[in-house]
Amino acid sequence: MTKAKSFFQRLVRYYLLYTVGFVLFLFGVAILEHEGFPRVWIGYVFMFSTIVVYATIGVISRTSDVLEYYVAGRRVPAFFNGMATAADWISAASFISLAGGLYLWGFDGLAYIMGWTGGFVLVALLIAPYLRKFGQYTIPDYLAARYTGQYSTNVVRVIAVIATIIVSFTYVVAQIYGVGLITSRFTGVDFSVGIFLGLASILVCSFLGGMRAVTWTQVAQYIILIIAYMIPVVWLSMKHTNMPVPPIAYGSAIAQLTEREKVLIDDPKEKEVRAIFRQRAYDLDDRLASLPESWENGRAEIQHNLEALKLGNAALQDIKQTGRELAAYPRDADEAERVWKEERALNLELAKPPTRHTEPFPGDSEEASNIKRNNFLALVFCLMLGTAALPHVLGRYYTTPSVKEARHSVAWTLFFIMALYITIPALAVLVKYDIYSSLVGSNFSQLPEWVSYWANIDKLHPLVSINDVNRDGIVQLAEIVMDVDIVVLATPEIAGLPYVISGLIAAGGLAAALSTADGLLLTISNALSHDIYYKTVDPQASTQKRVTVSKLLLLMVALVAAYVASMKPGDILSLVGAAFSLAASALFPALALGVFWKRANQQGAIAGMLVGFSVCAYYMIHTLPAFGGSSIGQWFNIAPISAGVFGVPAGFCAIIVVSLLTRAPDQRTEDLLKHLRSP
Repeated sequence: MTKAKSFFQRLVRYYLLYTVGFVLFLFGVAILEHEGFPRVWIGYVFMFSTIVVYATIGVISRTSDVLEYYVAGRRVPAFFNGMATAADWISAASFISLAGGLYLWGFDGLAYIMGWTGGFVLVALLIAPYLRKFGQYTIPDYLAARYTGQYSTNVVRVIAVIATIIVSFTYVVAQIYGVGLITSRFTGVDFSVGIFLGLASILVCSFLGGMRAVTWTQVAQYIILIIAYMIPVVWLSMKHTNMPVPPIAYGSAIAQLTEREKVLIDDPKEKEVRAIFRQRAYDLDDRLASLPESWENGRAEIQHNLEALKLGNAALQDIKQTGRELAAYPRDADEAERVWKEERALNLELAKPPTRHTEPFPGDSEEASNIKRNNFLALVFCLMLGTAALPHVLGRYYTTPSVKEARHSVAWTLFFIMALYITIPALAVLVKYDIYSSLVGSNFSQLPEWVSYWANIDKLHPLVSINDVNRDGIVQLAEIVMDVDIVVLATPEIAGLPYVISGLIAAGGLAAALSTADGLLLTISNALSHDIYYKTVDPQASTQKRVTVSKLLLLMVALVAAYVASMKPGDILSLVGAAFSLAASALFPALALGVFWKRANQQGAIAGMLVGFSVCAYYMIHTLPAFGGSSIGQWFNIAPISAGVFGVPAGFCAIIVVSLLTRAPDQRTEDLLKHLRSP
């Protein structure tokens, strides 16, 4: 028996025992709940026991060897590397937010599934085998070696490192945000505290053992997240369709949901609520038209009401409520204009009838429908090319023993991702039907507990809001506002499943977020320590010093990312989408042309990375309200998340034009290409 085969069989045995142990643990916790074990303690048990497991793997896998720390010794079998890459890839965006996106947007949400899975086809065909054949440590390593010329190779390396850091940092902020969301919900701690608690478990794995610890932890995390996702969706599938296979039950669930949508679209009470939202939007139009007088009058009215309540010895609760209204009132006319425009847009959105889940590119007109279609295709394009350029995913293919194993590893990655992705649409439909048929039409005095739980996690920006707009005491669909990030996490409570399933979902979501955060933080610290410190600053550094520097940088980056995540810069899907557009624009043209066009040279690569990234970043800043931009500045009505649709062509054009105008690569570069492309 070969050493590699023996190693593979040993891994299979270890992870089978681990899986059996986790299933027995689930049964144990379920028995505890049945015997009256407090719910809050069930949350603690799930959260901390899984973190202890990951930390244990991290401690066991600790290393200071450079090859082990950076690429897990290049001995990870394709099957397990596929599983680890799937866990690294699935992230909080797929586990927590993707079903929520499909719940809210219906057909349009499929762009994420199509783009992300299609991207791995590009990875298998265009990138992964050639990176493994190259056989170094990082993506900047490859780009610096491929694009040599009249300038120092460090120029290309530094630009690639900057792009890697920006892309990975944007992505990791979304993961840490997800960690904070889960930890705060299931332990009861403040959101910001939850972020730093989760950060500790991230650091134990990546800090001690680098890629070796992260790889074996990610395999364990994949097992937990796939079990956590499957159990509630199978349960819901049985509840509504009597079919235990969610992808097969999907068709039946869609039919039931479609019938329920017809009823709600024509319901008189729903129309009444939508009319109230429409009137609110018209009122805001009037206030916006009469600025700044309307702002001054509104402020004076609230101040007058507050004084009247105090003089009239009104109830303390009423005085406090009016005081909060005054504190929340816009500080000046400019802020009032921004806030009221946002409120107007929200009210107009709520005034629309519910979109049919299966309707592609819904719009009020043919032009609006075409805009949605274009954005759908643009998003698929950006996610596909972004997948093929993500440094933390591509870096995983350095860890396999051979080029052949790298190709097989991509196939296994697709298989393990598919296991989740064919289930996500079914979960979205089943949860949607559950809410449409159980929550809608219920009495406000008997709202389920999960509504108040999730609303109180973030009181300034509630993750769920249900208000009796028409004051009839009955919940209408138009009165429910849900954030995409809670649909999966709240699924067990929405469906009335035992609380042990809620804890299981939390453990799965935490595994998804932690696995990706581990990989991203390691990618950032390795880029800084290997490509900047070792290759640029101190080429004589010892292996021990290089690993130590990497660990210190990892700690610093993690703390900064946690701080940014605590400020809640955006929802998870938006942050992740931005990272994909940036990766596609900055790195994909240089990576792809570096393999398949031998005329691409150093000057072209520098121009391509700078132009692609700049165009993408400019478009995002110019069109995102968070950066002071406006949708008025959009080109062809393309949303900022799909900025890569402009950045990628700009990057390709820059590389091609500049390469043709300058000297061709030298013989050494041609020899490298022949080596990479030979079987």
